[in-house]
Amino acid sequence: MKDIQALHAALQGCADRARHGELTVREVLDELEEGSYVFICILFTLPFLQPISLGPISMIGGFTFAVLGWQWARSHPTPWLPDRVARLPLNGRAWAGLLSVCDKILTRMANWTKPRFPGLVNGSRGDLIAGVLVIIGGVLISAPFPGIPFNNTLPALIILFACVGRLERDGLMTIIAVGWIGASILYFSFLIALFLFAGKHVLDWIPSILR
Repeated sequence: MKDIQALHAALQGCADRARHGELTVREVLDELEEGSYVFICILFTLPFLQPISLGPISMIGGFTFAVLGWQWARSHPTPWLPDRVARLPLNGRAWAGLLSVCDKILTRMANWTKPRFPGLVNGSRGDLIAGVLVIIGGVLISAPFPGIPFNNTLPALIILFACVGRLERDGLMTIIAVGWIGASILYFSFLIALFLFAGKHVLDWIPSILR
């Protein structure tokens, strides 16, 4: 799976097969090969790209990304899934919805990409870097900041850019993903400092209120 166009063509082929017969999740992942990591990660990032925090779901999503990233970093051919999930059948209607969303994202990202900085995105090193970035994004997504806007969005952008960079062999996307790590850490540091500042002042006010 060499680029976004190839991934889209493979997804269309899977959709056609699903319309004319049963197609399982495992068969799709085997068909997409390397692109299966990109496909799954982009699908899973969609809920987290909105500015509203997803609360407890963030913990589950973060763990899922960490597991996927670990497999990718080890250059496992396709993501491992529990057997019950891998054997789930997909019908034409389900694929139509998935393709519509993924196609919009991938098409827009394709307008920005071209082969650059190959040392960051090729071969086993590319798998390692992309996998580690997905792991970091997953860990940051699971950070316990419920109800805080954008606390899921910034880490999700790490994963999105890492996946597109690996798929399109564009090291600049990988560098931007690293930039989103910095932005996430700065944002979380600001939130922690704000909470500590607010907590200190609340503790200072309590004695005066109790008098």
